[in-house]
Amino acid sequence: MAPLLRSSQPWVEKYRPRQVKDVAHQDEVVRVLTNTLETANCPHMLFYGPPGTGKTTTALAIAYQLFGPELYKKRVLELNASDDRGINVVRTKIKDFAAVAVGSVHQGYPCPPYKIIILDEADSMTEDAQNALRRTMETYSKVTRFFFICNYISRIIEPLASRCAKFRFKPLTEEIMSKRILHICQEEGLNLDPEALSSLSSIAQGDLRRAITYLQYGARTFGSYISSRELISVSGVVPEEVVQALYSACRSGNFDLADKEAKNVIAEGYPVSQVLSQLFDIIVQSDDITDEQKSRICKKLAEADKCLVDGADEYLQLLDVTSNTMRAICNLPEQFSYES
Repeated sequence: MAPLLRSSQPWVEKYRPRQVKDVAHQDEVVRVLTNTLETANCPHMLFYGPPGTGKTTTALAIAYQLFGPELYKKRVLELNASDDRGINVVRTKIKDFAAVAVGSVHQGYPCPPYKIIILDEADSMTEDAQNALRRTMETYSKVTRFFFICNYISRIIEPLASRCAKFRFKPLTEEIMSKRILHICQEEGLNLDPEALSSLSSIAQGDLRRAITYLQYGARTFGSYISSRELISVSGVVPEEVVQALYSACRSGNFDLADKEAKNVIAEGYPVSQVLSQLFDIIVQSDDITDEQKSRICKKLAEADKCLVDGADEYLQLLDVTSNTMRAICNLPEQFSYES
């Protein structure tokens, strides 16, 4: 069937909840923020948790519910801290916006007498920039509220975190994700077989934004009926048979075979970090190897993943993982190496 021709608007924006109460699976956060919106007296806030769980959506929904679409443009400053993350941005753009006082306006929305600065990916800000924000938050707290959004709260310095009300966002369950995906399919006229729906939830790993993006890409590529295999092909996930072949080669004890499978992974252009992630799942779920063997293999997987992040060669890291996995599973001696 021919691909669907629809609006170029990303579905993650088209189906983004516009009100806090519509945010999925974050019941405690929604309950507290709904009560806060009734008073329109928001503190500084820190939203943290995995990607695609509704942090940015919640921050935007609060701002829209407080100010409405018109006043929003004047009262809200959105910054992606992964780009605007230096101390100069804090001293200029943020400070200049925060310093201007505003009054209450009555136009059908609460419109409290303060502005909001939304700092997305705040955990990417330098420590100097975060320290510079401390003084700005204290000085202009009566006229400006800060919403920090991050994946890792440990990367936010304690003086900033202690000034904020903290809200943890949980990964979405497969049931919640499936419900949202089916709603979008109904709106867009798509048909997913049950296996495809399950595969999409599994691939996304609790990230609804990722699931919706893959769904839209699949619809534009394959049309109104999408199978599980087609979703996997557009998601960048390595086919299961490729990872299984690599694992089987490790179990065989034949280094030449393992080397051949590793070269195949590289030749096909599969991301090694994704291969390691899927290999980890196979190792953990395997009933044929002991916990001690799993522990040794997982340690090596973690080391290889860190090396890849630091820019190491993908083939060498994959080869190192396969040889060590083989050694752990087949109980080969410690001196076993590439030359063995």
